Amino acid sequence: MNPAKPLLNVVLLLSLVFPIYVSLDTITPNQPIKDGQTLLSNQKTFALGFFSPDNSNRRYVGIWYYQITEQTVVWVANRDNPLNDTSGVLSINDQGNLILHSQNQTIPIWSANVSVSLSTTKNSMARLLDSGNLVLVQQDNQRVQLWQSFDYPTNTMLPLMKLGLNRRTELNKYLTSWKSKDEMGTSNYSLGLDPSGYPQFFFYMDRVPLWRIGSWTSQGLGSVPELAPKFFNFTFNFIFVNYQDEITLMYDIIDLKALPKTRFVLHELGTLQFFIWSESRWVGILFKFEYCDKYLVCGPNGYCDLYNVDKFVCMCLPGFEPKSPHDWYLRNGSHGCVRKQGVPTCNTGEGFVKLAHVKVPDTSKALVNMSLNLEECERECLRNCSSTAYSSTYESEGIGCLRWHGELVDTRTFFDVGQDLYIRVDVVVLGIFYYFTKLHLLVFLTSYNVFEFTKYVTLPNTCPNNNT
Repeated sequence: MNPAKPLLNVVLLLSLVFPIYVSLDTITPNQPIKDGQTLLSNQKTFALGFFSPDNSNRRYVGIWYYQITEQTVVWVANRDNPLNDTSGVLSINDQGNLILHSQNQTIPIWSANVSVSLSTTKNSMARLLDSGNLVLVQQDNQRVQLWQSFDYPTNTMLPLMKLGLNRRTELNKYLTSWKSKDEMGTSNYSLGLDPSGYPQFFFYMDRVPLWRIGSWTSQGLGSVPELAPKFFNFTFNFIFVNYQDEITLMYDIIDLKALPKTRFVLHELGTLQFFIWSESRWVGILFKFEYCDKYLVCGPNGYCDLYNVDKFVCMCLPGFEPKSPHDWYLRNGSHGCVRKQGVPTCNTGEGFVKLAHVKVPDTSKALVNMSLNLEECERECLRNCSSTAYSSTYESEGIGCLRWHGELVDTRTFFDVGQDLYIRVDVVVLGIFYYFTKLHLLVFLTSYNVFEFTKYVTLPNTCPNNNT
């Protein structure tokens, strides 16, 4: 028996339990990190190194919070190619690329996969920032960024991390959950941006829309009212940009007393949760799917109203009727609604009915004009006979014009949040709503918003706990 082997096993075990923290925050061509060594960011906020999840022998390279008691991994490099031993090395190769390989192999297990010019092949270095971002830069000019981990998120969104599309590189950055708590491979749940039409975020399962989170409304994301800054007891700031070079969403925490540790996590069970570190533990806010959040649950031209407790939650938009009355009677709204027959909606005195507090329909095929206000948007919509509805893009300012043509898909109501949607109806339906509203004006004024009697009227939502 080799007498040195037991000692080697003890040394290996100690290196796994008590990793060696190097003082530098960079990896250079002459200074890689090996399994058992860990890189620290400048302010010791984050650490980068090798780790194994609980109940697993797989070895991953990842980034985690350093100065908290509970190891919390926020990014994983080789999530789909874990190592089976402790021979891993993270280094800068001769081509200036950041790679992960075994000590006895030359073929990378994982790579940043960047193209580096000949003049910078031996001049690049990787630095771990206090934001949790690992960046590959040039040593002599660190403003030249070759690659960053924030462009390739895994299941976690950190402050200042952008989700969305880089139009120059066509890189779409999205979250993807782990397969399980012990296996960090790419699963079938993802959250990302659909840039078509007016950009909006979706929750996918196997790349099929499961939940439409919606577009940016200046107050938050369409179907997640909990993400509005007013729901937090600290300064929470979302930043959405739609420029020539990018369409992205990120968030930041602004607190003059202390900068809290926060993160969004897409879980392996398909749930989204926001965490804040408070009193030595993570406190989470879980964003749950409601029945009305399921994509297309009420079909085209239908909308979902959870507050309509006495009737079927699926309802037809004004001017529409169930496409399949039999299925509708059986509480199956998936076939949706169709325009009532024999009533024209083009140049016959038609107008609009306002449905308040809604998640507006799917905007992937909507037309957007940010230079128009709401009144101008109405006139533009009336001029085009194929326009079926309109709304403002920014709900608080009443600016920006969204116009839909054809079917209105995936609309739902809220109790006291959401946007106003104006649905095109024929003169008969408009007259019915006008008469109905006028007849019951005194009753409605005690329960709902004041109605507008111009070219459109207000269709009130059904509200819970309404005894009038």
